[in-house]
Amino acid sequence: MKRLIILSLMTFSILAGFGQHFEGKITYRNAYKSKMPNVTDEQFTGMMGSTQEYFIKGGDYKSLFNGSLLQWQLYINEDNKLYTKMSDSEAAIWNDGAMNSDEVLKSEINKEVVDILGYKCDELILTCKSGMQKYYFNTKLSVDAKLFANHKFGNWYDFVSRTNSLPLKFIYDSPQFYLESIATDVHSEPIDKSLLTLPVGTKTEKSPY
Repeated sequence: MKRLIILSLMTFSILAGFGQHFEGKITYRNAYKSKMPNVTDEQFTGMMGSTQEYFIKGGDYKSLFNGSLLQWQLYINEDNKLYTKMSDSEAAIWNDGAMNSDEVLKSEINKEVVDILGYKCDELILTCKSGMQKYYFNTKLSVDAKLFANHKFGNWYDFVSRTNSLPLKFIYDSPQFYLESIATDVHSEPIDKSLLTLPVGTKTEKSPY
């Protein structure tokens, strides 16, 4: 189960004013459908969280979850590490952003396929070894893709290098589960740098996966 949770975390790594690169907060609603006979949809969503608050400033980002297992996730650009804190571990585990066990086999973009919160979104479809990933984005929520050139983990650079944007909706379809994440609120605001640092006293250890 722990390894499955780590795999699902990759999907989140799978987000200033407009016209500049987006700085602020996006709130998402997450819903999982389990493909495992011993885990229900409700159990999966309960562990991982039905809501996600995503904060980004430059090349750093942090997500807060309301899951019973998953608490938060933090990417520190300078270290190129993605830290994940779960309730059953005292330490935050980290993954090397340069490492990626997945691979994008094919990509395609479809123009203006859905409206989300008033944003007309294009669709990026990535066919990967791990399954299908779909991102829905609008370039008004832009990011500097160059900042994430070393962030291969979770196919994140594969996404931002093709879109230069944050997702307003995300679908991940794997053999173990199906996830649909959609933005419910977008708020452009200055983010305090202290939010995007490891809490004082946090123990860390390298992920075994």
